Amino acid sequence: MPPNGAHKRAVNRRRKHVAHDEHDGGAERWLVTYADMLTLLLVLFIVLYSISVLNTSKFISLKTSLAAAFGTSGNGHSILSGGDGLLENENPGVGQQLVMQGKPVTQKSVTANTFPKPPDRNGYTMQDVAHEVSDYRKIEKAISGALNAKGMGSSVRFRITSRGLIITVVTNQLVFPGNSADLLTRGQEILRVIAPPLGNDPRSVEVDGFTNQAKVSTYPYPSGWELSAARAAAVVRYLAAHGIKQSRLTAVGYSDQHPLYPAGDPRAYTLNRRVEIVVLSSLPAAAGDDLATSAAQK
Repeated sequence: MPPNGAHKRAVNRRRKHVAHDEHDGGAERWLVTYADMLTLLLVLFIVLYSISVLNTSKFISLKTSLAAAFGTSGNGHSILSGGDGLLENENPGVGQQLVMQGKPVTQKSVTANTFPKPPDRNGYTMQDVAHEVSDYRKIEKAISGALNAKGMGSSVRFRITSRGLIITVVTNQLVFPGNSADLLTRGQEILRVIAPPLGNDPRSVEVDGFTNQAKVSTYPYPSGWELSAARAAAVVRYLAAHGIKQSRLTAVGYSDQHPLYPAGDPRAYTLNRRVEIVVLSSLPAAAGDDLATSAAQK
């Protein structure tokens, strides 16, 4: 029996409804809502967990800050509740079951020790260099002041190099006789002034002897090597006898090597003939250039 018109229209509506459901996802649309619900539940559990566990130190800091901000004072009243506010529940053990133990918050005081240490330069710092230069300047000032008071300031010169403080004593005829390593009275007076400042300093001291380039006899010494070394040793013996430990002292002879002035210079004959008392630097060898540069700037 052929379907009537009403039946045909009902069948067409069902077909359109089914096609529409298939196009929109149909029965699977409920999965989207279900996934959203699970996500919200997960977020809810995370939030509940995070607020249920509290660090004591952070809680105390927050409580103190809020109490100060909302006017909690010594009379126990605040604008929050008209009572003790954040501080009204101070009974031990009350509300503490869900609070984790923590460390109290303390503020570190700012002192000189909290500032970063200057960068290390191969075992030393520029502060170490500045301290060394300052010590050398004090030694120089003490010696030059005492020598000037005795009218012998021109007998000694000072300079700071990569080795340390060099005190140059010109060994003229008033300090050592010709071809001799015996200290004369003036030489002893100069060393008597130099010895005390060096005795108070812990650094090692090297005494270097030099002759000039004049081609003259060094008899009774075979050469300038022996003569320069003997004069350096004589100075070491004097310093050791006047308060400087022998373990700090060294004597070296350089003959006519390492002159201050070339042979053609008028000053070479008198000033190259000298004894140098070197207060050796206590810094690493790598600090030599910085030591000399720092000294030149002051």
